[in-house]
Amino acid sequence: MAMPRPTVAQFAYGSCAVILSTLALLLLSGTSSGAGVAVVAVVALALGLVVAVRVPGPTSRRPAAVPPATPLPVRATVPSPSRERVREPVHERAAS
Repeated sequence: MAMPRPTVAQFAYGSCAVILSTLALLLLSGTSSGAGVAVVAVVALALGLVVAVRVPGPTSRRPAAVPPATPLPVRATVPSPSRERVREPVHERAAS
């Protein structure tokens, strides 16, 4: 089974979440060390991934499951009239 591809909405929401959370965490934490920035970046990436996964994906285009129909009663077949039978002559109406 192949993995489903991310949609445009998932890319957009995930990217915005990473950028905005990185900026917010850097401003709120006030860190200036390399280790602190790395931790903020990892946390922001994780948050962006969570946001991207939570965005609803495309809906399935499968038809809805239809319950099975109730079977119709079986009718007995009647043999067609034999060809040996003499056909009645066709009477034409006279125009009056």
